[in-house]
Amino acid sequence: MKSSNPDIFDVHLADFPAQVIEASHQIPVMVDFWADWCSPCIALAPTLERVMADFKGRVKLAKLEVDEGENMKLAGHYRVRGFPTVILFVKGEEVARFSSAQSKHWIEDWLRQHLPQD
Repeated sequence: MKSSNPDIFDVHLADFPAQVIEASHQIPVMVDFWADWCSPCIALAPTLERVMADFKGRVKLAKLEVDEGENMKLAGHYRVRGFPTVILFVKGEEVARFSSAQSKHWIEDWLRQHLPQD
């Protein structure tokens, strides 16, 4: 499911260091660890899209499907215990995370708390 928003992209184990860790030195990157068998993951996806539209240019969203290729290694590395889990990276470091589907309002408040102030 491809997004029309250029700030939303798929990421995989091989390109994670460049697309997330390095990129987060320029602009914060949220990583959505999800699976297509996970109902809350499917429910969260459109909410994240709406949040991204509101935060245009202030944050990027990397979608990491844990069952694709070797992506589960990243879930293990970041100690993701359930899906969906969203981790926010700023300047190469994890600064915050949440698990399970949340409301648009809740996610926007969470981002405002954790994004660097302009």
